[in-house]
Amino acid sequence: MTALNEEFDAEAVTAPQSRRAPTWQRGYARKLVGLDLAGVITAVGLAQWVRFGGLSSEISTFRYIDYTAVSTVLVITWMAALSINHSRSTRVIGSGAEEYRRVWLATLAVFGGVAIVSMLLKLEIARGYLMIALPVGLVSLGLFRWAARRVVARSRRKHGRFITRVLVVGSPAAVRDLTSSLARDASSAYEVVGACVPGPLSRPTVDVPGYGSVPTFGDESNVVSAVGATNSDAVAVTATERLNGRGIRDLSWQLEELDIDLLVAPGVVDIAGPRLQMRPVAGLPLIHVEKPQYHGAKQFQKRVFDVFFSSTVLLLGLPLLLPVAVAIKLTSPGPVFYRSERIGLDGKPFQMIKFRTMIDGADNLVDKLAQQNECEGGVLFKMRRDPRVTPVGSILRKFSIDELPQFVNVLKRDMSVVGPRPPLAREVLSYDHHAKRRLLVRPGITGLWQVSGRSDLSWEDSVRLDLFYVENWSMVADLLIALKTVRAVFGHAGAY
Repeated sequence: MTALNEEFDAEAVTAPQSRRAPTWQRGYARKLVGLDLAGVITAVGLAQWVRFGGLSSEISTFRYIDYTAVSTVLVITWMAALSINHSRSTRVIGSGAEEYRRVWLATLAVFGGVAIVSMLLKLEIARGYLMIALPVGLVSLGLFRWAARRVVARSRRKHGRFITRVLVVGSPAAVRDLTSSLARDASSAYEVVGACVPGPLSRPTVDVPGYGSVPTFGDESNVVSAVGATNSDAVAVTATERLNGRGIRDLSWQLEELDIDLLVAPGVVDIAGPRLQMRPVAGLPLIHVEKPQYHGAKQFQKRVFDVFFSSTVLLLGLPLLLPVAVAIKLTSPGPVFYRSERIGLDGKPFQMIKFRTMIDGADNLVDKLAQQNECEGGVLFKMRRDPRVTPVGSILRKFSIDELPQFVNVLKRDMSVVGPRPPLAREVLSYDHHAKRRLLVRPGITGLWQVSGRSDLSWEDSVRLDLFYVENWSMVADLLIALKTVRAVFGHAGAY
């Protein structure tokens, strides 16, 4: 990937500044062609080498099959399917799960087609050959795409490259909300570089807390000139009463001549893509927001996942539980396990079990240490160097070993593997009506809060992530969060 990094850096430095020049997404998409080809050839070549030992052919049911030719056709078909399925579209590459989904769908379609053709023509292509090529292809394509994303994300954070410059059109409040949302993610592909604020009152800038000032360039009639002044790659139209449907259509025609993308932010926040459906009605593109799903078949799937995952972790972790219990007992007086009353589904209390990592009676010292609370918002209590934590406890917390007994809570239906952070009763007393929606699902051992910073998060960010999960949860999201948790645990991010 070093060569890929050098190519990306060279393009970022030498790319012309003309707005008609290809954007970084197009150059990135072209390089993905080479990475995909490498992944496909790796899968097909490995399958042929393992199954046949290299260039080979065989006779199957009185039919001569040249597997070198089969591999060549498979590579060409596979690459064509990736293109037909728009897996390298500039709309999906670089972030989100949609890119991976399109790669996997294209791959499965190819092998499904091979199976059908083989059956209809009675080719009887060796099953071992296909059984090797399919999983290796999925893994190699996914890894290459992931590595390319890491290169781009690192260049964004360190050098500010591969950024889509965005001009926002909307009210000051809408500009602030959109800018803050984009600024939360350090690896985001979008950077707000200016704004056009409709209305009679003019202002030089729009101040965005935690971000700075966004310069303004007049109202909605100045969008085209503002694009040139800011060298923007896209225009985002957000909440505004001055720019109606016809105005947006006319603006899209003007931006089309400049090769500038038009984005429309509907003002719907923290709603995942699967819950949004575009429905054209009377010539109007209406966005239908599906209701959150808390019960039914999805809940059954989640329970099956919880039982299987928890049982597996407890069985594999059994050799570790006894030494940890002995270490806790020998190094500090008090019980091995720490039981804490937490609030679960529908506000019902339960006893959460953890390995004890603090001195016995640590809860009674919270009031004395309240002035040293480092959590923004004041609802949670967090300290980076908490004097109540024992030496063994600090190690257990670093690797999240103290949370292993919570899988017993999952089997007891008190908790789930993935969900909002389990709150204390005193925290729930301070909840507003928004935060109380966290109690609509079972709390989790891990969740978005765990893979997004853990104790480094402010109270507002913690609530926002938990509400996003509650409103948009799915089994695919649970699996992704579980995988990301492993990385967060070994990275020790926010663990104290």
